[in-house]
Amino acid sequence: MKKISLIDIGSNTIRLVLFEYTKEHGIKEIRNIKTPARLAQYIDDDGYMSEEGILALLKILNSFKQISEKYHINKIYPVATAAIRQSENRDDIIERIKSELDLDAVIISGEEEATLGFEAAVHTISYYDAVTIDMGGGSTELTFYEDKEIVYRTSLSFGVVTLNTMFFEGRKHNDKEAIKKTKQFVEKEFNKVNWLRDRKVPILAIGGSARNIARIHQSMISYPIAGVHGYTMGRNSLQDVYKLLKKTDTENLDDIDGLSKDRADIILPSSIVFRTLLDVVGAKEFKFSRKGLREGMAMRLFSQEYPVAFNKYRVFEDSIEQLANDFNLDPTDTEKRTEIVDRLYHELERLDIITLSRTNKMIMKHAAGIYYLGDFIDRDASSQHTYYLISNSNINGIGHRDRVRLALIASYKNKTLLDFYAKETGWFNDEELDEIQSLGSLVKFANALNISNTEIVDNLQLSKQDGDFRLNIQYNGDPIAEEYHSVRQKKHIEKILGGDLWIEFTES
Repeated sequence: MKKISLIDIGSNTIRLVLFEYTKEHGIKEIRNIKTPARLAQYIDDDGYMSEEGILALLKILNSFKQISEKYHINKIYPVATAAIRQSENRDDIIERIKSELDLDAVIISGEEEATLGFEAAVHTISYYDAVTIDMGGGSTELTFYEDKEIVYRTSLSFGVVTLNTMFFEGRKHNDKEAIKKTKQFVEKEFNKVNWLRDRKVPILAIGGSARNIARIHQSMISYPIAGVHGYTMGRNSLQDVYKLLKKTDTENLDDIDGLSKDRADIILPSSIVFRTLLDVVGAKEFKFSRKGLREGMAMRLFSQEYPVAFNKYRVFEDSIEQLANDFNLDPTDTEKRTEIVDRLYHELERLDIITLSRTNKMIMKHAAGIYYLGDFIDRDASSQHTYYLISNSNINGIGHRDRVRLALIASYKNKTLLDFYAKETGWFNDEELDEIQSLGSLVKFANALNISNTEIVDNLQLSKQDGDFRLNIQYNGDPIAEEYHSVRQKKHIEKILGGDLWIEFTES
């Protein structure tokens, strides 16, 4: 296990994140603490950060250093972005951090900040092509990538705090003239980025302002599951949030569920930026990534010691493997169950009984791997715990709808419970639920064929004769437990087959 402390010194907030890395569990947050700083407001007309701002910064860093030391973490990495980067006295600020706190703060360039955000996004989101935006308090970073390789990157010298200062200072948060000028300014700035227009790829939004927009929309529609990572909004949804913010009086902003009090005065400018970018890019999807600069920097630091720790082409697979490890699932059991369900599916496909899309087949196999992980909490309520844990877990590389599909299959016990869980979201029609039930049945039956966790099944073959089906299972070992449980569960497979199933165990 390796631990580090990362301090993100932004223009709007300063955040401490304590990370640990293990091969089995990947990167985990031990602690995540933020405090509003608004450092950008301490920079005067000549571009110098005032003594008041420097003292506020030093006080926060000292507190974060003490917290890190209480967790016995000595490797502390303060990373400074726009506010200090744009300060004329940045070298003096870095020197004072070193002399007064003995911390080695690093100022990263806007392009480097964009790259770190990109790295975090491609390692946690499955899109192979996208535009990323990381909007902070004092700058906005943009990238365009194809096949998970960065093509363009740039940093624009405005953020939510600077927009607020430029156009809304002394005005209400929804002042019409300020909104008009902000729109004109943002569109002009985006048009200067000659590689940005009409890319027609999804947008991945990083940072606190983006997450806040997502949380507001989730509250507006009573979103049924947790988390904003991987949450997707279209143009109409962004427009709905914008309209809500615009029509709400300043004194009533606190009544908007999901809106952080720290961002109440700067949320409307960020909404304008995101809507404008959607139009410039010609994107249909606006997806949110909870991972950004901090995670990108953490991956870079951990990779120095573990060079093959992160694979951007195995995002979903690695996330499932780490989830299985988090709940202490036996790897030999999960591998065997996955192997059996794959063979069952291929036999059904060979007889033209069932055919799946590539995505749904992948989801079925991974559901087999984490089947009934809720046993970790309570075996008597394993199905319930499994569904709610998976549907509300942050699983990288998969959208929320497919995450719920995964949860429904991995928790499958019977149709009654399936319908009960599915009713929570209401995302699937009858045809889709029938398919989910079939896949859940296959996973449940595969589990029955390795119920003793002794890996006795070597091979299996399904045949059809006179409307009935026969499943020949070749085994090596003692199949007594598997014989009993497979007969108990065969009714689930018979529903898929539309006929009687005879099970025959044959010694290899």
